[in-house]
Amino acid sequence: MTELYPSTPAGPSRRSMLRAAGGGTLLLGLGLAGCRSAVSEASSAPQGAGAAPKRGGVLNVAVNSDFTPALLFAQSYQSLQHRLIYNTLTRYDDRLSPQPELAASWNYAKDGRSITLRLRDDVTFHNGRTFTADDVIFAVKNLQNPVRAAQLRSTAATITGFEKRGDHELVLTLAHPVNNLFDLFEFMIITAPEAVEDAVTGRNFIGTGPFKLKKWSPGSGLSLTRNDHYWQPDRPYLDGVELRVIPQADALISSLRSGQSQLSFDVPGKSLGVVKGDPRLNITDYDTGSGASYLGVNTTVAPLDDRTVRQALAWAVDRDRLLAQTLGGYGLASAAPWPKSSPAFSEAHRTHYSHNPGKARELLKSAGVSKLELPLLHIALPTDTAIAESLQYDLKQVGVHVTLQPTDAATAQKKLISQDMPALWSLGHGFAQVQPSTLAVSAYPFNEAKNTSKYRSAAYTEVVQEAWTEPESSPAAANALHEKISGILLDEAFLIDLVLRGRVQVAADRLHGVTLNKFSYLNLDHAYLA
Repeated sequence: MTELYPSTPAGPSRRSMLRAAGGGTLLLGLGLAGCRSAVSEASSAPQGAGAAPKRGGVLNVAVNSDFTPALLFAQSYQSLQHRLIYNTLTRYDDRLSPQPELAASWNYAKDGRSITLRLRDDVTFHNGRTFTADDVIFAVKNLQNPVRAAQLRSTAATITGFEKRGDHELVLTLAHPVNNLFDLFEFMIITAPEAVEDAVTGRNFIGTGPFKLKKWSPGSGLSLTRNDHYWQPDRPYLDGVELRVIPQADALISSLRSGQSQLSFDVPGKSLGVVKGDPRLNITDYDTGSGASYLGVNTTVAPLDDRTVRQALAWAVDRDRLLAQTLGGYGLASAAPWPKSSPAFSEAHRTHYSHNPGKARELLKSAGVSKLELPLLHIALPTDTAIAESLQYDLKQVGVHVTLQPTDAATAQKKLISQDMPALWSLGHGFAQVQPSTLAVSAYPFNEAKNTSKYRSAAYTEVVQEAWTEPESSPAAANALHEKISGILLDEAFLIDLVLRGRVQVAADRLHGVTLNKFSYLNLDHAYLA
């Protein structure tokens, strides 16, 4: 057996070594993989040498939409509350090395077909019951259930055996090796099995996290109170958290500037200049690429079944203008899904499609398309609407006229999962910020077996499956497979990436200790209001 933890690597992590093999443009020696952006105006970490955290107070978080309990086990538009109520088995550090959470340590078999987890024995659920290996078994089987619509279901499904060695040691057996098991462990929230049906219907949420449910008012927000029996000693510092739904951008910004809210990740990009000038507010850019804006294409709708037409759309979009004018400059214009922290990143892939309306018109003409009218679905929130309007303008310049179809976030997510999208749609995707294989086997827009664009390719399936099971110890082979996946994505253009977006945090200057995990779960274990 090979011990992966608790030893702390002195040199680059295994994934950092993969990035090193991929080229020197990733600034590995600076430890930037997964870190906050250098353009951040301020940090939410404690200010001043020896600053002592202050206990007490309720943190008000402004969100522009409510979460959907039915999608609790899938990554959805709003997942901030996941790590407030629940914990995960492990968490990634800034170098994408797994660190302990509910799993205190682990041994991974050399053949990649089993892992032994040693679980914490001092953890209780909000209802007072002790956390055991049975809860991990349930969590895995819960994600294997197709009803849960979990993006990482494929990875969960590779776990075929469970061997309990007492209440707090568990051996998981895998059908075949996968290189994204710790992506699953960071994604998979541990919920009380006896309360899971209450959770997906919004009646109750019972986890092991730092805060307990006080009240959920659908459409208005979520009230949480401190878990006095949290397994981390003397944490959390806060007495409670209020997630308040404020869909109007002006009202959300006003709540931040007035001090009614102390934290938000939903300030529209073009409005960030307003809050940037407020000395009471700090802006922090999480530049891990955990979110990306894209144009989705339904390949069963003619003439979008012709990849020449899809490529034309990719050339028609002005990504740089979209980034500057709509997103306030926060992000990275990119034709590929990979952030710079990813081992799959390539500058050539990022710039594969530039803004070239002339070339777009030529491609449309070669495909026999002179004028095209198509619907474009988008979420009816300020930033999403602005992105859709920018796409509408660019496509019109090449003779593609789109009619915007605004909808709410929950409906958009359900359409994405059920493959019920119109000809075009504009949404955001995640999963490029972790193992590259996770994107192509898990994310609904990219899933090789069943994606929303209804694109099918034996070549795509073959290379994705090979990349998923390729050991991390072979960086050259892994990079070659990443290159093939990127080539197919760019050439087939069934999904057109636009801008890689991290989460932009706007916080009161008296708020410290806020972090997000790689799936944008909000972690307030060490947060406090000074």
